Amino acid sequence: MATVRRFRMTINGKVYEVEAEELTPAASQAGQPAAFAKAPNPPIAPVPEKRSQPQTANGVGVDAPLPGLVLDVKVTEGQSVETGQVLVILEAMKMENEIVAPDAGVVESVHVFKGDSVSAGDVLVVLK
Repeated sequence: MATVRRFRMTINGKVYEVEAEELTPAASQAGQPAAFAKAPNPPIAPVPEKRSQPQTANGVGVDAPLPGLVLDVKVTEGQSVETGQVLVILEAMKMENEIVAPDAGVVESVHVFKGDSVSAGDVLVVLK
């Protein structure tokens, strides 16, 4: 009988919990090599991470849409920005992605620096 074991694995900085069934070889018959039963692949779901959102009075956080490397920060604290203005350039999957301001406003705080690695959902800039 197969034994089910649980494992916690970290892959590329993400933590996953998986269940694996330990397979035992079937009895060998007439010199045939032992066969293994094929188990269906269980779904793998990431374990939710706790993120600390910046505490701002009226600010709106601009999040990273995907994990990547910050290539450039185009704004500074106190700077006025227009809707669609580039705030940060993020490299992900060998492509440069421009992260833009969703609305016009003033940069309240910048949470990343050039060269930082970010995860999806990390706050890059807060606008007010």
